[in-house]
Amino acid sequence: MQSRTFGRTGREVSEIGFGAWQVGADWGKVDEDTAMETLRAAADAGVTFFDTADVYGDGRSERLVGRLIKERPGLTSATKMGRRLEQTVANYSPEHFRAWNDRSRENLGVDTLDLVQLHCPPTDLYYHPEVFEDLDTMVEEGRIAAYGVSVERVEEALKAIEYPNVASVQIIFNPFRQRPAGVFFAQAARRGVGVIVRVPLASGLLSGKYTRETTFGSDDHRSYNRSGAAFDVGETFAGVPYEAGLEAVDALRGIVPEGVAMAQFALRWIVDQPGVTTVIPGARSPEQARGNVAAADLAPLTGEQLAAVEAVYDAHVREHVHDRW
Repeated sequence: MQSRTFGRTGREVSEIGFGAWQVGADWGKVDEDTAMETLRAAADAGVTFFDTADVYGDGRSERLVGRLIKERPGLTSATKMGRRLEQTVANYSPEHFRAWNDRSRENLGVDTLDLVQLHCPPTDLYYHPEVFEDLDTMVEEGRIAAYGVSVERVEEALKAIEYPNVASVQIIFNPFRQRPAGVFFAQAARRGVGVIVRVPLASGLLSGKYTRETTFGSDDHRSYNRSGAAFDVGETFAGVPYEAGLEAVDALRGIVPEGVAMAQFALRWIVDQPGVTTVIPGARSPEQARGNVAAADLAPLTGEQLAAVEAVYDAHVREHVHDRW
């Protein structure tokens, strides 16, 4: 596992991190023992960056990550805030920030949070500098060491990094969501902003294991959010219609080298992109966690492989996602 510098924070983090949404909620039930075994397996394999949020299981994910960082000093944890109330700019207030911050610090068992990200706030918020000034104040108060944003759209990311103390941007990026690799990655690097890649496997589509007959439980967002009923549809299968995604996966199969899992190939593709700091695949079992980390051991993709992935995107996916996010 290689480490990379996390933007202007100067922290060193693993190039493959861990996204703790799956052990919190919305992906089917994961019991607490299995969740902790999964987190520990990731740490044992070299993961040093763990991402969570206050709404994942209403704090369950934060508490699990908190247990891990207490066991393993030196890990970096990142959480998010802002989704506990109706999504209006007015709710991103100093009072709510501090209440959410107090709750997250208690859940994670720390006095100062390593990184807090605004959790996909409404687009209008990026035009309110007082919000970012208050985050600066929270750094001064010792509540948070650094702050960033998690975004849905490239345009939001570009606006966010105009604020000089935004340390990171979390964004969806994978072989089925390629637009961030354009202008945004270059601008983030120029400004010293860390880039956290989420939804790297398109909600599991890029595992190559799903078929037209695959079903998902009623408590799984891949069932209830396919049309965006609960939150931005881009968070489910990266916004790619399921049938189109399966066709794209079939087209990718001929590109993936023999003996390499498609999920590992997709993660390697992300790690190889200039501008990415860390990618945070989720996992629901120790085996999945170790499998994700194994992508770091693969050789970088060749120019021919990269071109073939882009061709699949152009043929099967671009029309569904590129201009929307």
